[in-house]
Amino acid sequence: MTAMRMSVLASAALIAMGGSALAQQQAPQSPNMTFFVTSAGSGKGGDLGGLAGADAHCQALAQAAGSTGKTWHAYLSSNTPAGGQATNARDRIGKGPWQNAKGAVVAKDVDDLHGNPNINKETLLDEKGERIKVRGDTPNMHDILTGSDMQGRAFPPNLNLTCNNWTSSTFGSAMLGHGDREGIADTVYQHSPISSHMSRDCTQPGLVATGGNGLFYCFAAQ
Repeated sequence: MTAMRMSVLASAALIAMGGSALAQQQAPQSPNMTFFVTSAGSGKGGDLGGLAGADAHCQALAQAAGSTGKTWHAYLSSNTPAGGQATNARDRIGKGPWQNAKGAVVAKDVDDLHGNPNINKETLLDEKGERIKVRGDTPNMHDILTGSDMQGRAFPPNLNLTCNNWTSSTFGSAMLGHGDREGIADTVYQHSPISSHMSRDCTQPGLVATGGNGLFYCFAAQ
């Protein structure tokens, strides 16, 4: 009887430890995480459900990883119909500073983010603190959706570089940044984490073929 009781207690302890370990795995490495790359896109190419859908995706991923109490926004620009006003990605993310899931500061403020940020293949982490696959990895997913110029601003409305304001997987293309800041040539664009080149199209296979997976940056407003 005593042996059975000890066995039950030991099993309960192991279950409790397992639950604790799982909780630790789900929690972000840094409770102060304010920047990450989505571990997954929408699965529908450039159709993210608009800016609101992209923001909700950021929020859901952050909360699933254990980051609560923050308001997350996708780093995406968009155009609006004639008479409206464009939305600049740089205006959606607060003032900074921002750090990844392991505590590395990627940018001190908005100017730093659009000047020489600490974004590279080592700091390019998802919400779980895992590194994004980049050039040299299989598959390469270093193309990050931004729809923005190098200063984080929207393009003129006659240029559909936002997959129809992130609502279409069939119309237009997307401006992409190189998350690892590496490319096929030694140019300022190839080294830009924000505005390197446009995608082949807005389909999921098209984004993958270009060198991405429909991933995008998420920032918590500071």
